[in-house]
Amino acid sequence: MIAYTAFSDGRGQTKPEPGLRVPKPGFFIMLRVGLTGGLASGKSTVAATLRSLGAEVVEADELGRALMEPGQPVFSQILRVFGPEVIAPDGRLNRARLADLAFNHGRLQELNAIVHPAVIAAQQRWIDQLAARNPSAIAIVESALIFEVERDARARGESETLLSDWRRRFDRIVVVTAPDELKIARYADRVCSEAADRAAAEADARLRLSYQIPDAVKAASADYVLENAKDPALLRVQVGKLWRHLQADSNKLPQEESLE
Repeated sequence: MIAYTAFSDGRGQTKPEPGLRVPKPGFFIMLRVGLTGGLASGKSTVAATLRSLGAEVVEADELGRALMEPGQPVFSQILRVFGPEVIAPDGRLNRARLADLAFNHGRLQELNAIVHPAVIAAQQRWIDQLAARNPSAIAIVESALIFEVERDARARGESETLLSDWRRRFDRIVVVTAPDELKIARYADRVCSEAADRAAAEADARLRLSYQIPDAVKAASADYVLENAKDPALLRVQVGKLWRHLQADSNKLPQEESLE
């Protein structure tokens, strides 16, 4: 079991789980890693650092934004379900109005039922294309809602789809954690241009967090847990250690190097 300050093997396991893809000595596999964490936990910072170390990274938010552009099927479905009030004067989605309907008017599940399947399909296409191009890559999918996608799919009665079991999509899960109050403060810092808007931003953050699964629950199912509550330099140290473990997991760590 890995044991570092603010860095742990969340499940306390040292042996692969049944069905886990394990590389043979001298061979590589494309390790599929899900990187997740709650609102403003710092997962984007972790993703950027992993990219600089050599990982291939795709952001679920970026995929989602592209899929919600005019002309895309997701855009058309949102327009059909939510109506023209979610369309801005420029013809694109009015994201603020859509978020208001989703979070403040009880329509989040309707939105997720449209967006999540499309985003998961896009992630899978990216993984398949990467595997064809670079089969020994370490592929990182950064997504805030890996566990929530599974929860919501099961709530809709799905049991045999990619959405209903994240283990079918990922070989490893990394969870970035931080105290909720710190997440709220970070979110407000990011979205507020004026001090007068801060209370509303903090309320928005609390509402969004209320729909997310708590860090402790996610960490219990994770392979690796990074704590991002202190100095950014400490997070970089944790990510460096994580990268070496992911290299070992994909059989890419040079034999003469140690994980310690």
